[in-house]
This record gives sequence, C-alpha cells and structure tokens, in this order.
Amino acid sequence: MSQFIVGLTGGIGSGKTTVSNMFADLGVTLIDADIIAREVVAPNSPALEQIRLQFGDDILDIEGKLNRGKLRQVIFTQPAAKAWLDNLLHPIIRQKMYQECQQAQSPYCLLIVPLLLENNLQEMTDRVLITDCFPQTQLSRAVKRDNNSPQLILSIMNKQISRAKRLALSDDLINTELSIAQIQQDCLSLHLKYLELAKLKALS
Repeated sequence: MSQFIVGLTGGIGSGKTTVSNMFADLGVTLIDADIIAREVVAPNSPALEQIRLQFGDDILDIEGKLNRGKLRQVIFTQPAAKAWLDNLLHPIIRQKMYQECQQAQSPYCLLIVPLLLENNLQEMTDRVLITDCFPQTQLSRAVKRDNNSPQLILSIMNKQISRAKRLALSDDLINTELSIAQIQQDCLSLHLKYLELAKLKALS
C-alpha cells in the first residue's frame, strides 16, 4: 500500500509518458488519470447510463460505447453541458484515483494527471513532479505524435496553466530537453529520493 503519492504532470508534449515509463521500469506503480477517465464511462457503467439519459441515445456508438467525437462536439459548443459532465465525472475519477493509490504495492506511487494543477488535485499528492521543455518542443512533439494541426495544439497549450505558474508550483522537475540517458539518470535520482521520503512518512 502506497501512502506516499507523487503527482506527475506537465504540458502537452512535455514527456510525461516517457518519464512515467522510466519510473515503471524502476518498479513504481503508475496510476493514470486518463485511463481511469476511460474506465469510468465503460459500457454498462452507471456514469455512462447517466450520460446517455442526459444527452440521448446517439451519444453512444453502435457497440454501446461512448461516442467521444459526438460528446466532444457537445461540450465544446455548450458550456452548460461541459459543466454538467465535469460535475458528474470529476468526483468519480477522483475517488477511483484515491482508491488505486491506496492499493498500490510499491513504496510510493506515481499519479499521472495532465491537468493536476488546473484541477487543484495537487492536494492529493505529497510531491508534484513536472516534466518540462521549451514550448516550441511541446508543439513539435505533439503535432508529430497526434498528427494534429499546430493551431489545435497551440489552443490546447493556451488552455493549460502557464509554464511559469506550473514551474512555480512544482516540487521536482525533469527537463525533457536532455538526452534519454540523462533523463533516466534524473528519474533514478528522484526515485531514490522518493523512496527515502516515503520511508520517513511511514515512520512519522
């Protein structure tokens, strides 16, 4: 059971997946908010049924799964619909994140939340770890990875917390402009630090 939680966050294209995989290789349990967000609206789930009742049957595809494209259109054009959805899903996702952190078997766990700071979820964590790189690096990585337009990626970046504010709220930082070997070394150094902090918390 992990009583020590490290929140991992960073802007789009900042290297969160690369860094989290390195911690996983060190035996650290990962709790990914994006995966949980998909699980809570799985077919036949109570949350999905409430979404269907709110938005109609065509919010589901022919397999009974959430039609994410359709839902995205609704919430981007109707602020009230987005507020309703957030009020439904955020508490469920938060509760599941908490449960998975409590069930983690490693001495500490990594809670990966892209909008950790935007949603004030740092209160769930003992440390906030930021992946950081230059904005132009974020843009080029995200465009290449997601095959999206630069304009779309820039709009996502602009909706996220500013780089300066993110850095000001961080406890620890990994610069993903560095070589893979250096990033691995930085992850290992932080891993050893977190093991020690987790041990101290367990004793207190």
